[in-house]
Amino acid sequence: MNDKPKVPQSSPAVLPAGSEAVVWTMQHGQERHPFVTFRPATSDDCPLLAEFNHQLITDVGLPNRMTVAEMERRMRDWLAGEYRAVIFNDIKEILAYALYCEQPEEIYLRQFFVVRHRRRQGIGRRAVQILRSEVWPKNRRLRVGALVSNTGGVAFWEAVGYSDSSLQLEILPE
Repeated sequence: MNDKPKVPQSSPAVLPAGSEAVVWTMQHGQERHPFVTFRPATSDDCPLLAEFNHQLITDVGLPNRMTVAEMERRMRDWLAGEYRAVIFNDIKEILAYALYCEQPEEIYLRQFFVVRHRRRQGIGRRAVQILRSEVWPKNRRLRVGALVSNTGGVAFWEAVGYSDSSLQLEILPE
């Protein structure tokens, strides 16, 4: 039985008991934030990651019709295969996650999500710093995609050091 909490969109995710994590402090401007920790995600985290992925898709306006249950199955497959995920939290709740694939020459960040009620507090920036300094090898190119219509997301990625490398165009079916 899965004892991970179901996370409604309006309430914070609760940090599972006994989670191991590395402790970091985060500072944003003059304001001090609680400890931020990170840990690798496991298959036990898939229900929560699927719910967060559903929120992410809604937030950026992707035309994805998958159910949360389908996203959970997909997340399990990804984590059992070539993808890895990192969960970021403070002492009270899960704050964010990153899903990525590490290749010999690059790391592709497929999903990155900060819980809605904790955005614009420096958590995303700190999570990227942790990924770059503690999780990912420094000798790899880093790649992330963002919808052109997601101007806030594009601005965030540019603010943390990413720059334009290509533009993908499409024609949607009628």
